[in-house]
Amino acid sequence: MSIQWFPGHMHLTRQAIRDRMKAGIDVVVELLDARCPGSSGNPLLQQLTQHKPSLKLLNKQDLADPARTAQWLAHFNALPRTRAQALEAKRAPAKALLAACRELAPTRTSALKPLRLLICGIPNVGKSTFINALMGGRRATKTGDEPGVTKVEQKLMLGHDCLIFDTPGMLWPKIAAPQAGWNLAASGAVGRNALDEELVALELIERLQAGYPQALQARYGLSADTGANAEELLALLARKRGAVLGGGQLNMQKAAEILIHEFRQGLLGRITLETPEQFGAWSAAALAAVQEAAEQTIEKE
Repeated sequence: MSIQWFPGHMHLTRQAIRDRMKAGIDVVVELLDARCPGSSGNPLLQQLTQHKPSLKLLNKQDLADPARTAQWLAHFNALPRTRAQALEAKRAPAKALLAACRELAPTRTSALKPLRLLICGIPNVGKSTFINALMGGRRATKTGDEPGVTKVEQKLMLGHDCLIFDTPGMLWPKIAAPQAGWNLAASGAVGRNALDEELVALELIERLQAGYPQALQARYGLSADTGANAEELLALLARKRGAVLGGGQLNMQKAAEILIHEFRQGLLGRITLETPEQFGAWSAAALAAVQEAAEQTIEKE
C-alpha cells in the first residue's frame, strides 16, 4: 500500500524541525508505535535532525507483543548514539526518560545549559498524551484519537533545566514499502480519507493469520486452519457481528471497521505487526524497486 498523506501542516512541521535543529537540539525523542516500530519510524527525520543522539520510545507497549517489543528494543539499543525504552504514554516515567537523554547529552546539566529535547513522531502515536504525562498531569497539549490533532510547534519547560519542543505529527511524503503503509493504516496513523478500510482489514487478517491466528479464533471464532482466505474470513466476521444490509447482503465495510477498531483498542490481544527482520526485508525490497525504476528510466532516455 503506497500511501501519500502529507497535509499542509506537515510541510510546516518539516520546516519547523529544520529551523529548530539550526537553533540547537541536544536529543531527538521519537515516539514510535510499539505495534509497528519500524513502520512508524520516520526516515525523513534522519535527514532533518542531522543524526543527533536519539531516544526511541515504543509507545502503546500495553497493546504490543512483549516478546517482539524486546526484539525491537535490542535492535534500537544496538544502534550508535541511540537509546530505546518501551512505555505507555499516560504513565511516562519522566525520571528514567530524562536520565536516558542526559546520558546522550552529558554536558547539558544546569539551568544555564538546559537540556533541549525535540519530541517528534508520526500522527496519532501519542505524543500529546506523553508530554502531558511528563508535565506531571498538567494538560500541556491537546489530545485526541485522530491523527493530526497537534498543528503547531509548542515550547515547554520541564523543571528548571529541560526545554521541550513538541512538533505536530508528521509522516513522510511517500511511504514506499507497501507493508509499512498497511501497518500505519491499521494502527491509525493515516487519515481515513487516504485509505480503503476494507483493504486494510484484509491485509490485517493476513497478518493475524500468519502471526496471531489465536486472536481471530478467540475474538471471532474464525479458524485459520479452514483454508479460508482473508476475504472469506472478513465475510464470516460480518455474519457473526450482524454486519448485514437489506436483503441479507453482507456489509463488508462495517465488518472492516469493526476489525480495525478492535485491533486498535487491543481487543484482539497484544499484537505486533512486524519484527526487525521483517521490516528490514521490506525496506530493502522497496529500495531495490526504486533503484530498478530509476535505472529503467535512464535506459529509456
